[in-house]
Order: sequence, then C-alpha cells, then structure tokens
Amino acid sequence: MTFNLATILRESARATPGKVLAHAVDRAFTYAEVDEISGRVASSLLATGLRPGQTVALQLPNVPQFVFAYFGILKAGLVMLPLNPLLKAREIAYHLGDSDAAALVTLDLVADEATKAVAELGELPVYVVRTTSAEPPAGTRAFEELYRAPDTGEIAPTDADDTAVLLYTSGTTGRPKGAELTHFQLFMACTVGGQTFGFEPDDVSVVVLPLFHVFGLSSTLNAAIRYGATTVLVPRFEPAAVLDALERHRGSVICGVPTMWIALTQADLAGRDVSSLRVAVSGGAAAPGEVIRAFEARFPHAVVLEGYGLSETAAHATFNRSAHHRKVLSIGTPMWGVDLRIVDGDERPMPPGRDHIGEIVMRGYNVMKGYHKNPEATAEAMRGGWFHTGDLAYQDDDGFVFIVDRTKDLVIRGGFNVYPREVEEVLHEHPAVVEAAVIGRPDERFGEEVIAFVSLSAGAAVAGHDLVAYAKARLAAYKYPREVHVLDELPKGPTGKILKTELRAR
Repeated sequence: MTFNLATILRESARATPGKVLAHAVDRAFTYAEVDEISGRVASSLLATGLRPGQTVALQLPNVPQFVFAYFGILKAGLVMLPLNPLLKAREIAYHLGDSDAAALVTLDLVADEATKAVAELGELPVYVVRTTSAEPPAGTRAFEELYRAPDTGEIAPTDADDTAVLLYTSGTTGRPKGAELTHFQLFMACTVGGQTFGFEPDDVSVVVLPLFHVFGLSSTLNAAIRYGATTVLVPRFEPAAVLDALERHRGSVICGVPTMWIALTQADLAGRDVSSLRVAVSGGAAAPGEVIRAFEARFPHAVVLEGYGLSETAAHATFNRSAHHRKVLSIGTPMWGVDLRIVDGDERPMPPGRDHIGEIVMRGYNVMKGYHKNPEATAEAMRGGWFHTGDLAYQDDDGFVFIVDRTKDLVIRGGFNVYPREVEEVLHEHPAVVEAAVIGRPDERFGEEVIAFVSLSAGAAVAGHDLVAYAKARLAAYKYPREVHVLDELPKGPTGKILKTELRAR
C-alpha cells in the first residue's frame, strides 16, 4: 500500500489554503504557502541527484525552514533525520555516519560544528539557514538554493511501511540508536494522538517543544497539521515568550514537560489574558502531583493531561483522556490500537495492584520498524514480539498505568527497591522545592545509597539536612535520601528533562 505522510499537509492545504499554518517571529505562513514552498524544496533536493530512500539530516530549532524542509524531504520520498542544533562536531559526525546521511540542513549559528563533522566524513552537501548577516562557512550552500526548482505538486508514492523519520534515541544506555518510524506509524500517531487531545481546526498549538524531538514533531506539528489547526513556532523555551505566544495568538494547546509547567507557574501573569489555554499535554518525564495542581491553579481554564511514549513508539502509548477521565500521577490508559502489559522478569503478565511492579512492554502500530542497521538491538528490544521499554510501572484495577521508574534508575539499597519517583514526590511537597531528582550512589555497606538533588523557589532558603529530615519523617527508613544537595538549577536536556546522568557524574 502506498502512502506518504506529507499527505496530511496537502489535504489541509486544499481544505483551507488561506489559513495560517505557522506563526513565526517575523511573519505568518499559510497552508498553501507551506505546501508550495515544501514542494519546491522536494523538487530541488531531487534535482541535486538525491533519490527516494536516502536520508537528509535536519539540524534546526523551531523555525519555518524546519517545516519547509521536513515536508520537502517527505514529499521527495526521502528520510528525515532530526538533529539537535546543540550537538558538537563529534556527535554530528556519528549521527551522519551511522544514518548514511546524504545531505545536511543546519543553522548558521552552529554551522561551524556541522562543517567540522562533514569534514570527517568526506563530501556531503550542507545547506545553511541564515539568521544573521555573517557569512556561513566556506563550502556550504544557502538554504534558499532549495527554493529554486518549481513545485511540481507531486508527492512521492512511498510505501506505508517505508521509513519516514529516523529518530535517534538519547543514548543514555549506550551509543544512540536510530529508531525507524514509518509513514503509516507517524500518520496514525498524529491522528490518534490529535483525536485524543481533542484537536480541532480552530485550535492554536504553541510549539515550544523542539521539533527535532519526537514529542514535538509528532504530538505538536504533525497533529496540528493533520487536523488543520494553527501553530505558533517558539524557537526556545522562555516563559515570557511562551506567555506572549499564548496571549497574542490565543493559544489553546501546548505540549511540554514538567520543568516547563514549573517555570510557567512561577512566571508573572499580572495583566495577561491566557484564558484561551484549554489543555497542557505533559510528557517526557513524570509530572509531580504538586506541579499539576499548581499549574491548574495559575491557569484555571486549562487541564494538564499526562501521557507517555518513547522515540520508539512515535511519541505516544498511553494518555489521560480528560479532566473527568484521568488520575493525577498516572500516565493514563493505553491509547487506541496499543496493546500494553506489565511483565515480570520472566515475561509473565502481572496482575493489577501497586505491589505488582514490572516492566512496560507493548505492541501495536505505534512501535518502530526497528533500529537502523542494528538487528541485535532490535531483537533484544522486541523480545517475544513485544517492545520492552525499560520503564517500571504498575496498573490499577481501572487500567490506569503508574510509572514507578526507569529500570536503570531503580536504586537497590540494602536489598530493598527504592523508586526515585516516590522520593521525588515527597520532596516536591516541601514548599521551598521547585525541582527534585533522586539517584543511587555506590555504597560499600548497602550497595547503593539514596541521594537527592533539588532546586529551590526564588527567595527560598532551606538546608539540605533539613530536607533530609523532611523526607525521613514521610518515608520508610530505607527510602529517604541520606544526602540532599541544593543546586541553583538541575541539569536538563533539550526538552527540559532532568539529566540524571549528569547528576550521577557529580
């Protein structure tokens, strides 16, 4: 069966050609304009000699050129490889080499690192999006060159099971692996996801999650375009910029991670009208209950709905459906078409109940085709036909799933399992604590010791030992952290997710 994901843009452009698809910093682009510009990009890429099935890397923040290039790549039948603009030359070279990329689109502000990476690999065309008057590195080409060929209006007849996006995992458990997501999987993900979020054509989605991340790409951009909605592109997360976007464009939907909700809760809302916001889709990391309650108190017209997914599952797997069908602290129930189980170490399904913690495994249309050029890793992840997430959870009698922790984050102290999220929830309840992260540290006596890192609200002052005492009074003796380190800010990745690997390195 032939199907190309770019059809979602074409259909919405035909239905509402004059409607704004994307508001950017300096101008807006209609559906018809994006359809036509991306068509020129597709024609230009094919005119350079690229052939369907080859990979084009896209290293851009949330700017209009990302949207033009993304859909141009899809229309040409090519594979899109999204890359974080903050990657260094060594990291870029790894991704380009492992993916067999045939071209790279990057930003002038990071083009030096990109060209160093390309120099390690040999000749590879590099197209640069210019945001300043400075000349890009020698040997690169202006992104505008990809506007030269006329739009033929054609969309390559790719197979539904062809890879559309090659998305590399974070690499927290080894070198990054490229998850192959197909045209059909990504179409179903934005269709089911958008329907679950309640996307309507009148919605305005504030796109602040990076589009090079699967959450931002699938749940914000693809879903909005699939339902003919409008987006507001915010290049980087800053509370004032997000609030400006919400207020100026009457934003109704925003996807984000808990650290964003914390920052927006603390922002100055005086004189602002953000009543248009109806739903905040939360993912990427567990959202503490106190954070959800605080956000909804500051944004009383909005509800925080937490979901769960991975790069390998096209961003979604479970979701809390509405304010009336949710359980705070849970990641919701399996989405349509997703078969999910909690299994023990012998792959046996576990009964409901918080005493029956096991690994989340799943199967369905949302699960990747496999890891690029890595059959061993694919076979290991897909044991028995089920994708093994590495996440520990339990399911209650109503089918709601509660994440306990990553398998690798589990702390075993003196033979007892300590789930960091439980400890973090307690620390979050302290009025001075804004963020909390708990890790295990090697210990000669107990095997591992429980250690916490926190950041505090503005103007707050509390000593680490006082937070130890606070947790000790609320947790079993083997669970409470023996040390709490107060930091100005916890280290975070590009989506705002707290980086426990960096905390362990301390």
